[in-house]
Amino acid sequence: MALMITDECINCDVCEPECPNDAISQGVEIYVIDPAKCTECVGHFDTPQCVEVCPVDCIPVNPDRVETRGQLLLKYESLMAEKAAETNPESR
Repeated sequence: MALMITDECINCDVCEPECPNDAISQGVEIYVIDPAKCTECVGHFDTPQCVEVCPVDCIPVNPDRVETRGQLLLKYESLMAEKAAETNPESR
């Protein structure tokens, strides 16, 4: 399941730097999470780091993006492979 940021977000800026997948960015009014990049920190940490640091508890699971832990792990592996290819073009 990818996470999402609700309109209770106060734009405190603490979640964005905590995301190991760069899935969080500033949206028009509040921060947003790219569900294609969100693995709920699977592969990096035991718990979602954005949820851990959020002072207003505005980062629930996105009900429209239900994924199993296995699917999140596959997404993590794919994202890491893409990142490796970007940083090492010879490996393509």
